[in-house]
Amino acid sequence: MAIGGYATAADLPQVIPVFPLDGVLLLPHGTLPLNIFEPRYLNMIDDAMSGERVIGMISTVAGTDAARPSLARIGCAGRITSYAETSDGRYLITLTGLCRFKVAAELPTPSPYRQVRADYAPYAGDLHDRPEVDEEDRAGVLMALKAYLERRGLAVDWRMAEDAPIESLVNSLSMALPFDAAEKQALLEAINVVDRRRALVALMRIDAQYGEDDDPPSLQ
Repeated sequence: MAIGGYATAADLPQVIPVFPLDGVLLLPHGTLPLNIFEPRYLNMIDDAMSGERVIGMISTVAGTDAARPSLARIGCAGRITSYAETSDGRYLITLTGLCRFKVAAELPTPSPYRQVRADYAPYAGDLHDRPEVDEEDRAGVLMALKAYLERRGLAVDWRMAEDAPIESLVNSLSMALPFDAAEKQALLEAINVVDRRRALVALMRIDAQYGEDDDPPSLQ
């Protein structure tokens, strides 16, 4: 079933505003809560809410101009599915992931936020039924997760982890665990959830092999 009523990539808006935010990952079918407070992004949400409610989450390229860093080549478009205003002028929104996109071009615009022409074609399958993931792979994910959490001193709801569909588990962990920006980008760019599961398990295992004071290498 297509996400959000978008049957094909051609149905998605071809020009979208983007929210560059390193270390934050949105995946198709995933949900991402955001606290919006910068004036330019409040403006972006106002404009999105008056249109198709679609914005792109994207990372930036390390080592580029700090004032206006280059955008990563791949992002993920999401639709605003929850919206609330706070008494101090912030917006609390939830984005539901629709489809990944390649940045075809960044557009000159008078708006205070950045906009791109999005090429969804390489990821059109994100909108539809996903590839099968063997439920037997859950044991490998949970074993790697246990070692990762012990090393990090973190905890999860194990009942939920054991009961969730394997695709939801992989995507939720990919979005929620504190991987660095490059590792999040690698998870985003995985061809499908099968490859994402492999990358996720590899990242957790690499991290678990290092001690408290060591920095594990990135998966590149």
